[in-house]
Amino acid sequence: MKTIRILIVSFILLVSFATYAEAVNINTADALTLAKNIKGIGVKKAKAIVAYRNDHGRFNKVEELSKVKGIGAKIVEKNRDTIFVKSE
Repeated sequence: MKTIRILIVSFILLVSFATYAEAVNINTADALTLAKNIKGIGVKKAKAIVAYRNDHGRFNKVEELSKVKGIGAKIVEKNRDTIFVKSE
């Protein structure tokens, strides 16, 4: 019984750490970092974010991320606690 509890707790901790995403600055992060930390996007959309940023300049606010083709307001809202903008 004790072994089962240890396995369950270990599994819960492993899942918790695996689903944690770091906060990411959408003005400076590379495509792989964006893909890893923004829920609902993969590498292709992350590359589109970087391309948009290169073509149009830095984002002034998080909501502007929805101007990128394939990124909607739902993705922005889902990631509001993870993404931020900061000029450097």
